[in-house]
Amino acid sequence: MDDFLSKACSSCRSCDLFKSRRKIAFSRGNPSANFMLIGEAPGSKEDELGIPFVGRSGKLLDQLLESVGFNTESDVYICNLIKCRPPNNRRPSKSELAACRSWLDRQIKLVNPNVIALAGSTSVAAVLETSESITKIRGEWRLWKGRWVMPLFHPAYLLRNPSVKEESPKSLTRSDLIEVRNKINTYDCSIGISAFNTERRDSQ
Repeated sequence: MDDFLSKACSSCRSCDLFKSRRKIAFSRGNPSANFMLIGEAPGSKEDELGIPFVGRSGKLLDQLLESVGFNTESDVYICNLIKCRPPNNRRPSKSELAACRSWLDRQIKLVNPNVIALAGSTSVAAVLETSESITKIRGEWRLWKGRWVMPLFHPAYLLRNPSVKEESPKSLTRSDLIEVRNKINTYDCSIGISAFNTERRDSQ
């Protein structure tokens, strides 16, 4: 099903980004995983290869995931808010985010993850519809549509702040990923989601 969606997306012309793209970068990883990570947009390497998070940021992301016990091929499904590279790696516009949102929604429905990590302020703002700073809410669990969501620093930000000292952005991100791993491994998310949905229905 993920291959079907990817093929359909490759002919998308919902915004002007299709004019400059070489390839869409739809997803990588396991569409059956219960953990989904959502970034912002493809970069140059992703535009060339058609795979999200394969440049320098992606290599760092893989290192961080693997350092806390994730297999990046089987334990996580990785994608971006938008599937085409914005020119000069600029931030996606609101209209571009809106045009591509249906593809992301279909990915979330397909994967149906218990846990989602949002990498970077753009992803956090777009999915959680919040204006809160990433520095304020990273590492804090949020319930969104019955799913556990963890905001993270984007790997590109970590490349600009390479310190590994305690309380550095990279150290904090590794700690946040440990929280994600623990949520998946030791907490029955389906129970939490069921209870949350029951409470939400009772309050209506």
